[in-house]
Amino acid sequence: MPILNSIASWLMRKRMHQIELFMKYPGDVQHEWLHSLLRDAANTEYGKQHGFEAITNYQQFKEAVPLNDYESLKPLIERTRRGEQNLLWHSEIIWFAKSSGTTDKSKFLPVSNESLDGCHYNAGRDMITLYCNNNDNTQIFTGKSLALGGSYKEDVFGNHHSFHGDVSAIIIQNLPMWAEFFRAPDVNIALMSEWETKLEQMALSMMDENVTSIAGVPSWMLVLLKRIMEKKGAASVSEVWPNLEVYFHGGVSFAPYKEQFIKLIGNKDINFLQLYNASEGFFGIQDQKVSDEMLLMLDYGIFYEFIDIHDQAAGRLSKTLHIEEVKVGVDYAMIITTNAGLWRYQIGDVIQFTSTNPHRFKISGRTKQHINVFGEELMVHNTDAAVKTACERTKAMVKEYTVAPVFMSDNSGAHEWLIEFENEPNNFEFFCSVLDEALKKQNSDYEAKRYNNFVLQFPQIRKMNSGSFYNWLKANGKLGGQYKVPRLSNDRKILEEIIRLNP
Repeated sequence: MPILNSIASWLMRKRMHQIELFMKYPGDVQHEWLHSLLRDAANTEYGKQHGFEAITNYQQFKEAVPLNDYESLKPLIERTRRGEQNLLWHSEIIWFAKSSGTTDKSKFLPVSNESLDGCHYNAGRDMITLYCNNNDNTQIFTGKSLALGGSYKEDVFGNHHSFHGDVSAIIIQNLPMWAEFFRAPDVNIALMSEWETKLEQMALSMMDENVTSIAGVPSWMLVLLKRIMEKKGAASVSEVWPNLEVYFHGGVSFAPYKEQFIKLIGNKDINFLQLYNASEGFFGIQDQKVSDEMLLMLDYGIFYEFIDIHDQAAGRLSKTLHIEEVKVGVDYAMIITTNAGLWRYQIGDVIQFTSTNPHRFKISGRTKQHINVFGEELMVHNTDAAVKTACERTKAMVKEYTVAPVFMSDNSGAHEWLIEFENEPNNFEFFCSVLDEALKKQNSDYEAKRYNNFVLQFPQIRKMNSGSFYNWLKANGKLGGQYKVPRLSNDRKILEEIIRLNP
């Protein structure tokens, strides 16, 4: 195994040359991908409808192809699910990543062979590549990588069969041999649909393995690790897996979870590497040890566009930008064109570039997951940072939280917080005060609305019992996979459901 570790590490590092090329020439790489995508899809129904064959530059692309959301592409996606092909993409598509919707309960996003190979699997290789590049003495290949994924189901439409599920399950089901060699647990356990049974089986099968890396959504990984420790009678994860060296995480902000993982794992030298992967594609990987900013991956068969969220909100949709036009410090809604047939698709995520040489970024939030009832324009990265500050000041650990507006009168209101603590603060009133002050520092609009309590009054913060958020997820059929409780909402529906389930 040490020889295998050395060979694998060397092969992974060879990829760094290609990564350095797109870091140096981002515009060239992106425009090549745009031309390639248009050429591949020129004879599809969508390509013919929008004249892909005649498009030669980005400006023509913007003029010929409208911005899309799920609703605008849904008719073609549904036809593809039922067996029609060559509609949005030129190759056969039978896999669909299921994601939570806004209008519909679920979205079914196409996953082509090209997106599996060129995007998701390349990203899996690259997260190891970048990790090895920053850790010369890694022994990651001497053990197993525990991947916590979801499940999938088969759909039958007459004589046609297609499949839908968590993108993690689609990836595991179709893994290339080289990746399957290192992954655990057995695929029959990894793809079980009943989540609580799966966690139990994963704990049993993995607690005596030599695990060197773990990957999955933080909230669910915590549940699994605690179950494994309980079964082993261990005080820390390091007692179970002494060679564990890295946790690859994504899906939600890691800030509220980091201290919990350090404490649970019991090894302050554990490495954390942030990923930006979604049902629509894999977009970013942390490439530095000293910062959790992510490198935008520009050669995965995805063409990126960006629009200032203020232009988007005002309906100025022609003001989209390509990679060479973006600036540091601006909140941009991200738009993607992919090798699975999503054309100028508004993914709903907001990012902010921290550097443009190379293009590194952080996730600001969701276009549809914010609070702006009173003109406060509060976003997820504001609340995550404020929670982190309040925890540091009060020795607390927050497990989960959600925030919604309180409508108190025609002229004023407040925010109501539901917080489930892993460790409660030593002074709850002080925690609330620090949280409010940190929000003011994070967001000038929030600070202005809080002035003298004229528009926003002091936040109402409620401590929830352990398991409150888990109970809501279970009641809504959202256990496991990529499901999580929305952090921010412009209405009180989710917050009140959680309260009703946990009186």
